[in-house]
Amino acid sequence: MTQERRGGAGVATIWTALAAATLITLTVLVWWLAAAIIARHRTEAAADLGALAAAAHAAAGPTTACARAQEVADHERAVLTSCRWHNRDAYIEVRATTAPIPGLPAPTAKARAGPVDEPP
Repeated sequence: MTQERRGGAGVATIWTALAAATLITLTVLVWWLAAAIIARHRTEAAADLGALAAAAHAAAGPTTACARAQEVADHERAVLTSCRWHNRDAYIEVRATTAPIPGLPAPTAKARAGPVDEPP
């Protein structure tokens, strides 16, 4: 009985394993990218809402307005890192509480809001 050996035996298995590993890697990378984009958008929304809340409560004074911006940031799962006033404009900076990708810093965002009757 003769036994023939082909030179390509098992190659299909290796190629299939490499293709599966590549697809899994790409899926994880896309997932991380999507998580980073979503975290960035949420942080920007928290900054925008915090600035609007501070501007809406500007008549009560900067302390009350910044406290309201802090409440909004807490509700949006962000940390208020700065609340400043220049003329009648509120400048808000926030940072996300967690980083979407391990090893990278948490996203930050800035926003400004003020009265509508004055140009920026």
